[in-house]
Parts: sequence; structure tokens; C-alpha cells
Amino acid sequence: MFLNRRGFLLGSGASGALVLSGCATVKVGEGCSPLIPVDVEESRIIRAVAGLRPYRSSGFVVRREALGDQALIHNYGHGGAGITLSWGSSRLAADLALAGTEGPIAVIGSGVMGLTTARLLQEAGRKVTIYTAALPADTTSAVAGGQVSPFGHFRDDSVSDAWRGQFAAAMAYSWQRFQRMVGDHYGIRWLPTYDESRNVSFADEWLNAYHPNARSLGGGEHPFLVEHIVRFDTMYVESPRFMAQLASEVLRGGSEIRIRRFEQLTDLATLSEATIVNCTGIGARALIGDQELTPVRGQLVVLQPQDEVRYAFTGDAGYMFPRKDGILLGGTFERGEWDATPQPDAIARILSRHRRLFAGLRCTA
Repeated sequence: MFLNRRGFLLGSGASGALVLSGCATVKVGEGCSPLIPVDVEESRIIRAVAGLRPYRSSGFVVRREALGDQALIHNYGHGGAGITLSWGSSRLAADLALAGTEGPIAVIGSGVMGLTTARLLQEAGRKVTIYTAALPADTTSAVAGGQVSPFGHFRDDSVSDAWRGQFAAAMAYSWQRFQRMVGDHYGIRWLPTYDESRNVSFADEWLNAYHPNARSLGGGEHPFLVEHIVRFDTMYVESPRFMAQLASEVLRGGSEIRIRRFEQLTDLATLSEATIVNCTGIGARALIGDQELTPVRGQLVVLQPQDEVRYAFTGDAGYMFPRKDGILLGGTFERGEWDATPQPDAIARILSRHRRLFAGLRCTA
């Protein structure tokens, strides 16, 4: 299944006010802003990658429970919004871990939730040890596209009002934290984004704040061969660099990252720490028996960097995110697929769709 990122958010994750536009005959107007097309040639492919998003229809889980004499805090199930919600969801989890507890804390998992949780706990003065089956560079987070936009992580008819409050709080904290981190050090920058949409506003109006400068463009105001485009600004995270910097900060802050696998909940009881934070992503399905947690495979192609491309696109063709480490072309949203390897047919379709998209640009720079 190919996807429109913002369209999926509204259709399956907010309140479906957005209607995707199909291809249409459009005219070039005087207001058409020229864009540089992406060079989609197979000779420019660096790699193809795939990752498993930890998706739950009823949304991510941040809650605390007792595990014998230990306190267990959960922070998992963020679907396609892991990078986006990382700081905010981990803020909620860290606050639960700090409340009424003392001493060192164990964090399980070294993806973006594990690293941000560990960093926040360090900032609060706690000693933290990360236990993980995979190093940060080998997690799904390290291959994420990195658009800061709350995409693909819940169904509107499956969440509670209390959860919506958690979502709003997590998004607010993440948004302000990422803005403070913009720059080459973490690999975060603002980019104009062209989204194949009819509606400039979200049905859940509070989400509009996270798509600043949004405006609707008619067919003569943009170079894409579709009738309707919404242009907005948001941040993009170069996930490998971001993860590497976070891991470095966690280690410099006095923490250790230890390779250890936990097969079931009772294995956690063997830890010496009295407080444990579960940031295992899709691994939480087996670890704690959360059968609602479903893998959603995402596949993408990374092309050689093209520095002159300074905009992003999301639409029926897929999505294109330009980063310093390469041009990312995606993507797929394949529910129930456990194989985290790229599939040649899907990769070929991603390339073909983007080749047609950029070959059809009008008023190119």
C-alpha cells in the first residue's frame, strides 16, 4: 500500500476532513513558483531500506504499573510518528518515572524513545542504564524519514479523550524541543512542504499550529501536475545523525548502553533498578503481550544528495524528503508485515512514481 502521509493522518489518525486530489489537467499560471526536480536515476541510488513501525489503532501507550516491587513505565506504539512525538512522549514517560521514585532507572530499548527518555532522565539528575537488543544505529528510528508531522499512529474512532490529551501534550513539547535543536549538529532543518491536498486546515484545529504558513495553491500556483496543493513549513530530522548525537550525549552523560534481550515481562524483574521504562517499540508485542501492536512496514529509497533541492513533497506518488545524507523517496504502509527488508517490486514502484512526478514538473528552476 502506497500512501499520502498527511492524507493518512487525517483519514486514519485525526478527523477525516482531507480529501486527496487525483491527477487533473492543470494550467500554468503566472504565479507558478519554479522548483528544481529531483534526479530519479537508478545510478544515483545509495540504498533501499525498510523498517517496522509499531502501530496501535488506539494510539501510543504511556502509563505506569507495578511489576512486583518495581515501577514499570511504558512508552511505545508510536506508529509512523516516532521521531515527531519522541521528546513529548518521553517527557510524559520520564515524569511518570520520576514521580515518587529514587535511584537509578533502567530504560529498555535504544530507539528514539529510549534515547530521548534516557536524556530527559539524565537532565533530571538520575543515573540511567539502557538495555537493548540492538544498538541505536540498528533500530527502526535510524531509518525513519524524519518529517516532524504526527502521521499514521492512531485511528480517530479508537482513541479516548484522555489519550487525546496525552497526544496534545506530547506534540506541544516535541515541537518546542525540536525548534531549539535546529541546525547541522543534530541534522534538523526547516523546509517548505508541498502536500497533495484540498484542505489547508486540519479538522482537529489544534494541529494547524504544527503546519505553519499553510496555504492552498491552485493549479497555476505550483509546478506539480495535480490540481490542489497545500504548502506549509515544518522541520525535517536527518535521523541517522540525530540518533548518533543523542547516543553520544547519553554516553557522555554517564550512562551505559548494554546489549541484552528480554523475552518476557518477568525477565525485567531480574534488573537491579527499581524503576524501568519500556521503550521497546514493536518488541513490546512479545515482551508484554500487547496484541494490538501491529508492525507496519515502511520502505524507501535513498538517492545521492542533491543540495539544490530545498523542498519536500507528499502525495499520491509517495513522499520526497531532501536531507544532507541523501534524497529520501517513500513510501509504503504495509500492515502486518514482519519482514524488515526492502522488496524489489515495491522499490521499483517508488522509483517509477517519483520519476513520473518530477519529469512532469512545470516551470522548473
